[in-house]
Amino acid sequence: MPQPANGPRRPSIAITPDVSTPTPEAPHAKYEVKSAYADAVTRAGGLPFILPYSEDHALLEAWLERVSGVLITGGAFDIPPEEYGEQPREGLGPVKRERTRFEREVLKLALERKLPVLGVCGGMQLLNVALGGTLVQDISRERPGAHGHEQKHDRTQPAHPVEVKAGTVLAECLGEGDLMVNSTHHQAVNRLAPGVVVSAISPDGIVEGIEATAYPFAIGVQWHPELLIDTVPPNLGLYRRFIAQAREKPK
Repeated sequence: MPQPANGPRRPSIAITPDVSTPTPEAPHAKYEVKSAYADAVTRAGGLPFILPYSEDHALLEAWLERVSGVLITGGAFDIPPEEYGEQPREGLGPVKRERTRFEREVLKLALERKLPVLGVCGGMQLLNVALGGTLVQDISRERPGAHGHEQKHDRTQPAHPVEVKAGTVLAECLGEGDLMVNSTHHQAVNRLAPGVVVSAISPDGIVEGIEATAYPFAIGVQWHPELLIDTVPPNLGLYRRFIAQAREKPK
C-alpha cells in the first residue's frame, strides 16, 4: 500500500473512556477521557478514537475490526474483586462495574485478534485480572512496607524510580534500568496471571510494569507515561512502540 505523502499511515487506536454518573444538575451521562491519552497517541503517530460503551458483542466486534490497537485507560475507581475471585476487603475504593465489564470484553476481543494493547494504570491491573491474575486491594493495608503511591504534587512530574527489567519489550521501548515515573494508584498487581511477566518494579517491590508473553504487544504500566512525555521524555518511547506495532496491522 502506498504511504501518504505526509508520512507513514496513522493507525487507528481505540481509547476506552470513563462515563459520568448522571445527577439532577447534569442528567445526561458523558464520556470522559483525559486529553493526554489522545495527545500521546497523536504525537506517537497514531489516530485516536474514543470507544463508546456497549454490551452488544457484534457491535464491539465491528469496532475492533476497524482499529489497529487498543488503549485501556485508568481512572478513579477499582476493579470489582469478584472479577478475580475475591471478596472486598477494607481499603477497597469505589467500583464501576459497567466500565469494567465493557473494558474486559474489549480487552478479550483485542487479544483474540492479536491487536497491540497498552494498559495504563487501572488498564494494567485489568490486563492482569483478565488473564487470570489478582490484585492488592489497598497497598497501604496489604503492603505496609511500601512507600506512598498516590502522589499529591503535579502528575506531570515524577514521584519515584522504577527498574525496567532487561530483556523485556518494555526495556526495548524505554531502555533498561532506572526510570523516573509518576504514581497515582492505591492498588497493584498481586498474583501474576499465567504467561505474564514483570517488566518494571519499584524499589519497595510494587509491580509497575507487566507484559503478556503470548501476544505480540500486550503491555501494562502502573504509571501514566502520557503525562510525562515532556518532563521525562523516554516515556514517549512506549507510545511510539505501541503505534509502530499497530501500524503493522492491515487496517
